[in-house]
Amino acid sequence: MVTMRARGFSMIELMVALAILATILSLAAPRYFNNLDVAKESVLREDLYVMRDALDKYFSDNGKYPATLDDLVTKRYLRAIPVDPFTQSAKSWVLVAPADPSLGAVFDVRSSAPNKARDGTWYKDW
Repeated sequence: MVTMRARGFSMIELMVALAILATILSLAAPRYFNNLDVAKESVLREDLYVMRDALDKYFSDNGKYPATLDDLVTKRYLRAIPVDPFTQSAKSWVLVAPADPSLGAVFDVRSSAPNKARDGTWYKDW
């Protein structure tokens, strides 16, 4: 009579494999989330730089600042208004008007993200 032996993993082998997997994840997860924050901050800095550069070019070409951010797109200073990486919206930018209202409406742009950066500064102050 032929006996069939069950094939597969024992409970001990599964528990050891899961323990190894949990150890690897506990080491990798904090680095992953830290790198996400670093990437979002880098994108925010770049978006602010690009929009401020476009505002300066608009002012030097037209003698006044645009009325809205959409003017930068319609006059092709930007292809599209960037999405704020923290609020996930292109409509959440905080517009700063110039001191002299006759110069236009959008002198500067800032993020509306309510958080602090890794260096301790507020995103809204960048």
